[in-house]
Amino acid sequence: MPPADPKRILVIDGHPDPQPERFVHALADSYRAGAESAGHDVRLVRVAELDFPLLRTAHDYRHGELPPVIRAQQQLLLWAQHVAVLFPLWLGSTPALLKGYFEQALRPDFAFGAERGRGLPEKLLKGRSARVIVTMGMPGMFYTLVYRAHSLRSLERNILAFVGFAPIRDTVIGSVEELDAAARDGWLATVRRLGRRGS
Repeated sequence: MPPADPKRILVIDGHPDPQPERFVHALADSYRAGAESAGHDVRLVRVAELDFPLLRTAHDYRHGELPPVIRAQQQLLLWAQHVAVLFPLWLGSTPALLKGYFEQALRPDFAFGAERGRGLPEKLLKGRSARVIVTMGMPGMFYTLVYRAHSLRSLERNILAFVGFAPIRDTVIGSVEELDAAARDGWLATVRRLGRRGS
């Protein structure tokens, strides 16, 4: 039975390693499978499979030519009503390739407009919600309590909320190297449920 409120969902698998055994890839597949089983319309993007240059100057960021692959990503972002972003924590933050993806796709005049009022830019991607799922080697509680999930909060506040995403929810999966098969299956089932709910 289709959901009462089916959504257009974009799943962004932000692991930069294309090797299929990476847990983030399995989580992304689980989220997609759950969403599709509930009748949502889903697109899955694996950032590791995209070929785009990293931006190096402010001029390129504001005025540089948009690579065709990034133009296609912008169209997916416009299409989506909900976006799920999954990535592993590397050196305490998002992997460089995922950060580069956002820098390329969330350009001025696409993701945010000219400053207004108190100098705040217009959020051009309003009306979309997001779920961020991050894996890490350290215990998730340690990351949350001691490091205050600083890099996760930065992604949510300084990138997603900055361009209009709301609400933004997150899931932290810690100690991934120590998870046994049952624990991994449990997380895959949890993420599948999130996909079914489109949240």
